[in-house]
Amino acid sequence: MMSFEEVRGLLPQKYPFLFIDKVIELEKGKKIVCLKNVSGNEPFFVGHFPDYAIMPGALTLEALAQASIILFKKSFDALANEDTIFLLGSVRASFSKPVFPGDQLILEIDVDKVISNGAIVQGVARVGENIIAKATLTFGTVERDALV
Repeated sequence: MMSFEEVRGLLPQKYPFLFIDKVIELEKGKKIVCLKNVSGNEPFFVGHFPDYAIMPGALTLEALAQASIILFKKSFDALANEDTIFLLGSVRASFSKPVFPGDQLILEIDVDKVISNGAIVQGVARVGENIIAKATLTFGTVERDALV
């Protein structure tokens, strides 16, 4: 398990764009399970939607991507430095139910394939036993100075 403070130290994203509260399970190089407590005070609920608060699907995908970053930073020492940038290459996703304030979002990532500078992962987001979303995420890594 990893606390919020450990998670915050690993992810490049910061408030209000931090969507992992803690890591529940981690199997290096293979799998991670994370938790996001969805509060009614989230800034995105102001506009999505004012009269019927629903977490945007794109942010559920962002939470899955952040879980992937934690998995890879904890699994591969070469990716653990602050100069490594994770770039999302493609997403194939399906959504089955909305996420509401008060929900606990469980985010599970399973590694499908790893190459020298990237990976393909399978993600599932759940609330309780209900699958909210499934996604295949493809991403690559580069060093920060390569982007300049």
